[in-house]
This record gives sequence, C-alpha cells and structure tokens, in this order.
Amino acid sequence: MIPTRPAHALHVVRVFCGPDGQGGNPLGVIRDGAAVPDQAARRALAAELGFSETVFIDDADSGRLDIHTPSVRLPFAGHPLVGTAWLLRHLGRPVDVLRPSAGAVPVMYDGEDVVWVRGRPEWSAGRRTEEYATPTDVDALDGPPPGEGPLYVWAWRDRGAGTVRARYFPRRGDGIVEDEATGAAALTLTHELGRALDIRQGTGSRIRTRPYPDGTIALGGSVRPVPPRP
Repeated sequence: MIPTRPAHALHVVRVFCGPDGQGGNPLGVIRDGAAVPDQAARRALAAELGFSETVFIDDADSGRLDIHTPSVRLPFAGHPLVGTAWLLRHLGRPVDVLRPSAGAVPVMYDGEDVVWVRGRPEWSAGRRTEEYATPTDVDALDGPPPGEGPLYVWAWRDRGAGTVRARYFPRRGDGIVEDEATGAAALTLTHELGRALDIRQGTGSRIRTRPYPDGTIALGGSVRPVPPRP
C-alpha cells in the first residue's frame, strides 16, 4: 500500500518491473532534498514512508542525492538509482550521472522505460549470497533463513541463458522483511559469477546485469510510475 504523500514533493515509482509491467520494488523519491536537510529527519521520514529505500534529491543538475532505508543511510543501492534516473528524465531533467555518497554512477537510458546504471562491486560489499539447488527451493522459503545480515538466496533457472531466480532478505530488523528487487545484491551476484544475468526476483520483478572490462557492473530494468492516491 502506498502511503499518503507528505507536503514536500514525493514521487513513487516501481523499479525493476517484470516483462508484463507488473512487479517492481516501490521507491519513494523526495524531489527537493532541501525540504528535509537533516540526516535524522530523512531517516525518520524514510521510516514513516516504509519503502525499502527513499531517495532525497539534493541537486538534480549534478545528480547529487541521498539514499535512506527505514533505519540506515546507504552509500549505494541499485533500485533507488535506476528509479531516480527514470524519474528525472520523466520530469524533463535527464542525467548522465548520479552521485550518491559512494561516488559517480553513470546512467544510460534504453527506450522509454528501461534505465541502466553502473556501479562497482565494492559498493555492494557486505551482502552474502547463497545458492539453492532449484528455483522451487527458493520459492519454498516462508521467510528469512536464520541468521543476521543481508542475504541473497538464488538458484539457476537456466544456466546457459544466465537466468536466475532470487529473493533478498535484508535482516536489519527495520520492518523490511523481504526486498522485492535489489540491485546491489544483483551486482554482488554478477561479480561472483563473472557473467551477465537475467534475474527474476520477488513476486514479479526482473533485474538485468552486464559486467564491463573495467570491473564495473551495469544494472538495468524497467520503471513504472505509481499514480498519487486521490
């Protein structure tokens, strides 16, 4: 359920939608970050909104922004960057680069709905991956496996084609039990496997990845707007 939008400009999009346009991880974007300048206030607003991540755009021209979960500030995250790049173009302000605290992230637009961003594997450090025998085993999980720390469980759907079934459990204790689509975890898995992937995550999301010779990895996916509630 999308929360009622606050007085400052909040946009909501679904990021990494499936081929049918459904699925995708909801993202909140505060267009004017100056309206919420304090880090504690940003974290509190992110917790109030309840999205897995909320973006605060500090300077649209330079691409400078801030990413918050309900409990922590993130230096890099895939779905917030893909969603924000799409939104800025939708608002008539396309960008070539976004600048979260991790560093400069190149942006590539691919048609009307698909956006790619390129990040470095070290920016997604700390996420553990665990391979399961079959996609059925991944689907059978009724919640996060025991343990602490972010976990990306996955299985090959078609090894030759590079298609993967995955689910992501942040295990942060902040109310986000499972993430619908997680770009940073997809980046980690792509780095570990050393190949391009087509990942089907959550209930209906799709993340595509592409490694580059310089060590960066591109994350791509489709974005759809979420209309404001009446």
